[in-house]
Amino acid sequence: MAREATRRRDAERRGRRAESLAALYLRLKGYRILAMRFKCHAGEIDIIARKGDLAVFVEVKARVSEQLAVDAVTASAQRRIRAASDVWLSRQADAHRLSQRYDILACLPRRLPRHFPDAF
Repeated sequence: MAREATRRRDAERRGRRAESLAALYLRLKGYRILAMRFKCHAGEIDIIARKGDLAVFVEVKARVSEQLAVDAVTASAQRRIRAASDVWLSRQADAHRLSQRYDILACLPRRLPRHFPDAF
């Protein structure tokens, strides 16, 4: 049981580091970070960013390869992210003006993050 807790804690730390790196990377690409780790009854979104009138909902995955990162965002995860984005948008006064996009950002060992815009 202690090993499982340690493994879970280490995964949580890796995930938080990957999300911080992803947010920095997006800022450097001209995005404004609106929220990190947005949670609601419908699900969780790692990063919500904005560029102009585009709201971008980003799922961050720390994996050893790009393909593993993309494959880790399953259909059920996509449904949860979309549902959570609907909740977030419902709370925004200017939501009617925003376009939406769902991205994946893969954080890979010893490499720059890889951004997959409009991934799903």
